[in-house]
Amino acid sequence: MSINNPNNKRIVGFFGHHWCGKTTMTDALLMSYATADRIGQRFLDRDPVEKEKEGTFSNHIFSLDVNDTRYYFFDTPGSAEFIGEIQVALTAVDNVVIVINASSGVEVTTERIWHMAQDLNKPIMFFVNQMDKDGVNFQHIIKDLKENFGDSIKIAPLQLPVGQGSSFNGVTDLLTKETYIYSDIKGHPTKQQEIPQDIEKLFNEYHSELIEDIVVNSEELMEKYFETGEEGLTIEEIKSAFHNAYVNHEVAPVLFGSGVKNIGLDRLIESIKDLGALPLERVFYSKDDQEIDLKNEDTLLGFIVKNEVDPFVGKMTYIRILRGSLKGGSTIYIVEENAKEKISHIYLPKYEKNEEIEEATAGDIVVIPKLKTSKINQTVSSIEIPFTIKLPEFPEPMISKSITPKSKNEIDKITDSLAKIAESDPTFKWEFDPETGETVISGMGTVHLEVMIEKLKKNFGINFEVGKPKIAYKETVRSKSQAEYKHKKQTGGHGQYGHVKIEIEPLERGQGYEFVDKIVGGVIPRNFIPSVDKGIREAMKKGVLAGYPVVDVRVTLFDGSYHEVDSSDISFQIAARNAFKIAMENDSPVILEPIMFVEIFVPNQYTGDVIGEVTARRGRPMGMESVGKGYDKIMAEVPLSEMLDFSPRLSSISSGKGYFNMKLSHYSEVSPDIQNKIIEEKRREEEAQNK
Repeated sequence: MSINNPNNKRIVGFFGHHWCGKTTMTDALLMSYATADRIGQRFLDRDPVEKEKEGTFSNHIFSLDVNDTRYYFFDTPGSAEFIGEIQVALTAVDNVVIVINASSGVEVTTERIWHMAQDLNKPIMFFVNQMDKDGVNFQHIIKDLKENFGDSIKIAPLQLPVGQGSSFNGVTDLLTKETYIYSDIKGHPTKQQEIPQDIEKLFNEYHSELIEDIVVNSEELMEKYFETGEEGLTIEEIKSAFHNAYVNHEVAPVLFGSGVKNIGLDRLIESIKDLGALPLERVFYSKDDQEIDLKNEDTLLGFIVKNEVDPFVGKMTYIRILRGSLKGGSTIYIVEENAKEKISHIYLPKYEKNEEIEEATAGDIVVIPKLKTSKINQTVSSIEIPFTIKLPEFPEPMISKSITPKSKNEIDKITDSLAKIAESDPTFKWEFDPETGETVISGMGTVHLEVMIEKLKKNFGINFEVGKPKIAYKETVRSKSQAEYKHKKQTGGHGQYGHVKIEIEPLERGQGYEFVDKIVGGVIPRNFIPSVDKGIREAMKKGVLAGYPVVDVRVTLFDGSYHEVDSSDISFQIAARNAFKIAMENDSPVILEPIMFVEIFVPNQYTGDVIGEVTARRGRPMGMESVGKGYDKIMAEVPLSEMLDFSPRLSSISSGKGYFNMKLSHYSEVSPDIQNKIIEEKRREEEAQNK
């Protein structure tokens, strides 16, 4: 089926807390509308680590053509540690479906996704899953949703469940008054026009409330409703008003079902078709805050929403098209990379085998194989354009570990594999840290890093040891001091001679390094001055206290001498390195530690305990403010060394409801007792390495 009209496309994301049943729902959809033969196989979790752990750790994107509508679905991770994937999906989709576990109700990740979607102005609907579980009460669920989110939006049930617990077998539509009963796992119901007697009273109550919630958002419809009553309104008018209210974030529909029994998934599909936001109803801005014209069909515009990197197949890049069209054999321009890429084939994402197509248009998500330069959230166009799309920035990683390959032969392999994983996950970072001599991987939390480590081992076949990384401390000086060093060596033939006198003094924090040349009278020839500078820079790589890099110093070269025959570049480098070391030792050097700016979000009943924990970790609270829904935001500056195990501690204090972001603020001097501990720890590490 060829669908080029953007109005016949819907882009949808399933979001929710871990184990709410999002992936089971996708299984049910694939059974109803594709060729999947059973539910519970987790068809989209193809990654070996996902299969082993039975969890979704990256966005899975697939398309379904149902009648005259093409749907694109994102199945997203349920753990907040994969917040980068969740953020990408929230940005890419037009319709946010928050899946609720009927037994658990609103959970911590549910709340966080709600706030993120609200910040992005995304329309939201709820799908209450697992209604077949015993003890479930749909009225309690509606009350829970209203208590948590009803202050900012109307929570509008669109259905009533038929039956409870194991007897749950259908839903009644509160708009059309039709009842759908499900008797087979294929998810194809029988339709009944009558309302079940046992819910007739509830139906009348919820039906009236729904109609009022809809018409109040349309002045024209509200006047007609007051004049003629509900009988004067057509279903088409009501659905049109409902669509507008949903798109404008005035109502959040609530639907019910069971992924395991394939109940209600077809109704969700129909509701998204009737009420859902259309691709061209979205508003996008450039990074200079200018609204982008999505109706300009002459120029392709889109952005990258996923890089899927397979060690055998290679890289597959997913692009959401905002306007224009894309054909196989054309050329695209990746704006941020200033790079052109030739497109040989384009595919629709499918759960089994991607389907090659000739052309894609606005509202499509396509898969492009083997792009050389492409990163998630980058802008794609058919021509060079002077702007990029404004998209949310990814949070900085918060937890790090070091990894060391067991064989030197695997160094190149591990570097290549880390680069591939980083391409597919924007919140996973890695770098070889010359300051600590380690390869350090960083992620959003313990689970996130564990999954990345398992992917390295299982998907790329690399053996390595995992350790705790060293903090990237630095060293500096507190006052002025002078030193000189004369390097003189005679070994037959030309000797070596270099003589320098220097002064070092501190700079303001963050100023780095400054070299001042005050040589006069040619006591050191001009061609050797850069050699002195080079020698000092080399010496600054390892300080005199614990071997950490030296920062924030000014070094002045004010005197010295040379030999017409024996002086050389290397002689003055050696003299400068030794002079710098002597000057530092004479100058009461100090160790600096990284201080992080931390934002902690926590239910207000735990605020005092969390502030106490921050203070106990040598942190300095900077303020606190309410962010609504019973949450406070605590701002603080905390040493990085104290944050390495903060995540599980925060989870323990806040019953799993707290989360935090952090970024580097500045470097600060450590106290004498902390400095002595750092020096002693470094000494023990070096002794262990030398054994």
